Amino acid sequence: MLYKIAHILKEKIPFVWAMIEKVNEFLFLVRYGRRIKSIKVQYVPEGYELKAMRDVSTEMMEAFFRHQPKDAYSFFRPHKIDAESIRKLQKNKSYLAYVLIDKEKNNLAGYCFNRCFFIGKGFRGRMVDIDYRGKGLGTSMNKILNEVGFGIGIRLFETVSKDNIASYRSAVAASNVRIVEELPNNDLYLEILP
Repeated sequence: MLYKIAHILKEKIPFVWAMIEKVNEFLFLVRYGRRIKSIKVQYVPEGYELKAMRDVSTEMMEAFFRHQPKDAYSFFRPHKIDAESIRKLQKNKSYLAYVLIDKEKNNLAGYCFNRCFFIGKGFRGRMVDIDYRGKGLGTSMNKILNEVGFGIGIRLFETVSKDNIASYRSAVAASNVRIVEELPNNDLYLEILP
């Protein structure tokens, strides 16, 4: 239900969504701020560095999104990918976003996030760069998101299309999942279990 309401507000009444985001960010920090600082992440793949998205330039994020083929956006549409939208997400303390940097090439190889709500829920998502697919980075990023989300004490959810086989396999490989609901367009609403 929260998922549906959030999408309606975000798409139909964006100024209301912007106010909700600010209130949520404040309340999230009050409730979870100290816990975030104590998170230790173990699942960073060898040869990669994990950075918070706020520590990467907006231009690097834009270049990452531009580099992906159009079909990458058939299933992945959690937010706008223009500079202004990316900067807002980089500043939002309830949006726990990370990137994997290839240490050898200094390329952004993957992007992942937990969009968190002060009520104790988070929605995870990830995208692997087209040049790095098939290397297990999606599964690693899911494990990282689980460590962060469960580490601060929130319940995690995600939507995945049954048609996006790689993403579904990645979700299942990294996590125990429970199907909460079958959504329109062949999507599954999953709860990620600890």
